[in-house]
Amino acid sequence: MADCVFCKIINREIPSTRVYEDERIIAIRDLSPQAPVHVLFIPKEHIASADELNEDNCDIVAHIFSVIPGIAAELGLSNGYRIVNNCGEDGSQTVRHIHFHLLGGRKLSGKMV
Repeated sequence: MADCVFCKIINREIPSTRVYEDERIIAIRDLSPQAPVHVLFIPKEHIASADELNEDNCDIVAHIFSVIPGIAAELGLSNGYRIVNNCGEDGSQTVRHIHFHLLGGRKLSGKMV
């Protein structure tokens, strides 16, 4: 998508601090971190939100979740972390390209909202 900020980051039109990249996904540092470690895992294929996942593209979520533990370990998150996905306006999704937040580096609040 031409106007998608994450697609522009994937295409290196906008700079980012990449933590990980393979043929299917990138992981970048969040520009407004909510924890000492805050990394976004983003599929290279544009999928607007979890609402657009289906049999043809849902394997990307499994791939992301298979990569996260290794990256979390590399970033020193040995005592735990949180993975968050926001979906849609009421879910506070600010970029319409599915992504997952990896948060950690301190004791996180037990509140989910």
